[in-house]
Amino acid sequence: MRTVTVNGNDAGQRLDKFLGKLLKSMPAGMLYKSIRKKRVKVNGKRADISYRLSEGDKIELYINDEFFGDKSAEEYANRPSELKIVYEDENILVADKPSGLPCHGGGNSGDDTLISRITAYLFKTGEYDPSSENTFAPALCNRLDRNTSGLVIAAKNAAALRIVNEKIKKREVEKYYICTVIGVPEEKSGIIETYLKKDGGSNTVSVSQNEKDARRAVTKYKVLSTTENGARVEVRLITGRTHQIRAHMAHIGHPIEGDVKYGAPKNGKRDFQNLRAYKIKFNFKESCALDYLNQKTIEA
Repeated sequence: MRTVTVNGNDAGQRLDKFLGKLLKSMPAGMLYKSIRKKRVKVNGKRADISYRLSEGDKIELYINDEFFGDKSAEEYANRPSELKIVYEDENILVADKPSGLPCHGGGNSGDDTLISRITAYLFKTGEYDPSSENTFAPALCNRLDRNTSGLVIAAKNAAALRIVNEKIKKREVEKYYICTVIGVPEEKSGIIETYLKKDGGSNTVSVSQNEKDARRAVTKYKVLSTTENGARVEVRLITGRTHQIRAHMAHIGHPIEGDVKYGAPKNGKRDFQNLRAYKIKFNFKESCALDYLNQKTIEA
């Protein structure tokens, strides 16, 4: 039997969701059966799967050790932690991701990713101790394609993660990009609004004018200057769909330089998209615990 004490990063979760994170290798059916069979108790009593955890709750688990997947501090100590940090406080960190580094890995703990570097950095600075956490680990609030560089927000605690994710969902975190496109758009500024449909086989999205199996996507753009072969364009995401900027610029006939997947010519030098997330602005409409960030602009 193990006893787990709910901490601040665990509080507010449903019991079943919490246990699903704590016991990652346990099949869902076995997990729910364990709860029904009273192999899980909260504060000494039988608990319902929908029970919302409070800080300080004691969870007794009559579960085999093999399902716990205990974390090794050595794993974090040996990970790469090289980062370009643009902004940091006690709740969030904003990193400048280089092109070529993925935000997340394929599930292998040895993958070199942005979130693994951030986790290793916070471990080495003493801000993240895996042995004191039941289910929480630092997490990214937004992501970029592997070959897109720029600003990514990471949350250091569960409360910050919930708030920033909610603000992004409500479009209260403005994200700006700079890209170089092939050719000069006839309209020097505008709004592109379509529906985007994913193609898992080719790892691309296609533009559709109807809603069937597609999601609405809205992009604002403004031409900043011309280049030898095209233009430098500032783009603001109104929605945040997969490959949205890449697909939308190609849709108006001006693919991003180097983005051969979306129609740019090969140049032998830069066969990946010349796209950078360069600015984030927090524009909160409602008060929250992160109000000190409101109207703050982070740029790199």
